[in-house]
Order: sequence, then structure tokens, then C-alpha cells
Amino acid sequence: MLRDKRLRNTLLMLAILILPAVGWAGDETPPTIVSNADAIASVQTNLDYVWTLVAAALVFFMQAGFAMVESGFTRAKSAINIMMKNLMDFSMGSIFFWAIGFGVMFGTTSTGWFGTDGFFLSDFKVGGDPWVLAFWMFQVVFAATAATIVSGAVAERIKFTSYLIYSAAICAFIYPVFGSWAWGSLFHGNGWLEGLGFIDFAGSTVVHSIGGWAALAGAIALGPRIGKFGKDGRVKAIPGHNIPMAACGVFILWLGWFGFNPGSTTAGSTDIAMIFVNTNLAAAAGSIAAMVTAWTIFKKPDIGMSLNGALAGLVGITAGCANVTPTSSILIGAIAGVLVVLSVMFFDRIHVDDPVGAVSVHGVCGAWGTLAAGLFNIEGVTAKLIMTQLTGIGVAFIWSFGCAFILFKIIDMTIGLRITEEEEMIGVDISEHGGHAYNDFQVTK
Repeated sequence: MLRDKRLRNTLLMLAILILPAVGWAGDETPPTIVSNADAIASVQTNLDYVWTLVAAALVFFMQAGFAMVESGFTRAKSAINIMMKNLMDFSMGSIFFWAIGFGVMFGTTSTGWFGTDGFFLSDFKVGGDPWVLAFWMFQVVFAATAATIVSGAVAERIKFTSYLIYSAAICAFIYPVFGSWAWGSLFHGNGWLEGLGFIDFAGSTVVHSIGGWAALAGAIALGPRIGKFGKDGRVKAIPGHNIPMAACGVFILWLGWFGFNPGSTTAGSTDIAMIFVNTNLAAAAGSIAAMVTAWTIFKKPDIGMSLNGALAGLVGITAGCANVTPTSSILIGAIAGVLVVLSVMFFDRIHVDDPVGAVSVHGVCGAWGTLAAGLFNIEGVTAKLIMTQLTGIGVAFIWSFGCAFILFKIIDMTIGLRITEEEEMIGVDISEHGGHAYNDFQVTK
């Protein structure tokens, strides 16, 4: 039955495409038959919708990957809190991006600074162009990704209520404003940064560095976890409770990135082939380079660094995935893999406690990837392009870190940012959520 149905559909499509070309016996083409061009355009339009929404689904699945990575790299007594934060990042993000963020990011503007209409999805009218719905769905999963990057960096010591306020603010304001500067023209906007020729195809800076620098602000505002640094300043490792879970999370993120980068075409076209290849090669090179770097420094092939190396390569290639060659993508990913190891060590040395390496993976490697998109540009490299890329990197840091740090300080002065020492010792799952992630297991000393 299924085979017969497919055959009928194939014959019908051939009839639609061929019969207008060969003509009919009558004098006129029957009005029910469309032209070749119209039929092809209709198929392409539907393909664009399907590909964009499938890609959005893959990016949404990255929320599961982030939740698993962050939970696996932290202690068992924080697992419920990690899952709740990731759940609320997407839930809060969806509502606030619908109400405010989408209009700020993609609404019409005469200044190039932020949009002034399109709030509450008002661009959509029943019977009108439904593309706004598909485009919104693809963009909201990006907004949630930027928000959830911070979750790992502030893990195990932030108040849940305070985190919800942050999550709403980044999706409603911090992320959309910078997004309007770099991507506004994708819909109704006209950002000043993209007008300079800024290259960030899928968001090394727009998504990842914005999230990474906000994560840095949160980690500094909160301070380190109890026991992370000794009185003598020595760094003390706090191992994650479930490395296999973290590894599975990285594989899910790797898969989701095949929606993140190729999906940013928002078109079912042949362009996605090279973007797929570049994305995969950079991740592989990043993982290998991080493993070798860690092996050289620590004398063992460290699993945590190797996993973060894959993510570093993915973040690094996100800006230039559509405008660099496969060979260049390997170099970009490999350098990101080395950078992430050195960056994690650097932030430990200056006593910034980032339990999952979010600042290094997303902030540092996002900046590298944005610069690399200019350095390895297929169409050539100019001093103007490099200066534009550096401008975008610098502005992103100032905007995201500055806004997030002020936000965290305001939260701290009002409702409080950090849980008490006693609550942190018993675990944020108990103090904030009243439960254990693993009720049938007990930890004894």
C-alpha cells in the first residue's frame, strides 16, 4: 500500500512538471495545471519550511545535551537543580522571547540599535505569511541556547529564583539587542554591526560568546564553590558525579549542531553540505587537539578536557562554517581544542570557579571562532574585515559581561544571589527543590 501511494505521488509530481512543458492537445493549458517554475518554487518553499523546523528541533534537542553535560560535570547533590534550570531556560526563554525578545532582535528599526515592533508575534496574521512562525521557532531555540550556557558556570551555588530572573532577562533583552546588531536584517531589522560586514553565520559570538561572557559575570558575582580553592590558593578538583552522562550530552550536542549551523541557512539548499562537513571536522579536530594538549600537560588523556575540546571545536566553527574550507575548519577546531584547555587552567588560576568550563568553551572559543571566520575567509582576508571581526568580539564582551554583571549585582542586593553556606553543603537539590536526584543511593564517608 505504501509503495503504491509513493508511486502515485511520484507520477502526479512528474505530470505537474512535464505536462506543461510538452503541451496539451487543446489550444490552452488547463487552469488546474501550474507552470514548471511555480511547481518548483512551491516545492522549494515547502522544503525550506521543513528543513528550518527540523533544524530547530535538532537545536532544541541540544537542551538535553547541555543538561546532561552540566549535570555530569557537577555533583550528584546538584543534578535536580541543573535539570530544572535547563527546563526553565527554554520555558522562560520561549515566553519572554515571544513577548519581547523577538521584536527587539528582528523588529523594524531606523537606528540599527534594536527593533521597535513585532512584539508578541504581532507580525503573524491569520491567513498571512506563516514564515514568521517558522523563523521564530528557529530563533527561539537559539535564544534558549544562549541562556543555558550560564547554567553550568553558576552551578551548585545560585538561588533558583535569582536564576529565573537572569534567564528571563537574557532572552528578553541581553541576547536580542546584540542579535539585532549582527542579524537584524534576517527579518525586518537593520543592525549596525552587520552593516560593517561582520561575519558570524550561526553565532560563535551572537549566541556562544554572549552566553559565555554572561557566564563569566555570573561566576565572578557568585564567587567560587566552598572548597574549590584552598587557603593557600591551590586549586582543588571537584569531580563530576557522572562522566558517562556528560559524554552522552556532548554527543547529543554534536548532533544538535548539525541543526545549529546548517539550519542557519533557513533553506533546503546545497549549501548545507559544506556546512555539515565543516561542523563535523572542527569538532573532531577540537577533541583530538584537546586530548593531546591535556595529555601533554597532565600526563593522562583527560576525558573532561577531551569532551570540552569537541564542544570548543563546534563553537569555534559556528561563525565561519559557511565561508571557510574543510581544511580551514580542521585548523579552526584544533586551535579551539588547545585554547579550551589553556583557558580552563587560566580561569582556575585566577580563582574563577566555572564547574563545566562554559566560559572557556563558549566565551573564549566563540571569540576565536569569530576572528577565525575573518582569518580563513574563502573570499579573502583584508585588514578591514579583521578589524570588523575584532569590533564585534569586543562589543559582545562589553555588552554581555557588563549587562549581566550589573544584573547579577542588582539581584544580589535585592533578593540575594547565592544560597547559604549550610544549603550549599547539604546540596542545592535539597535546599532549593526538596529532593534527591538519586533517592535509592546514599553517599557515605
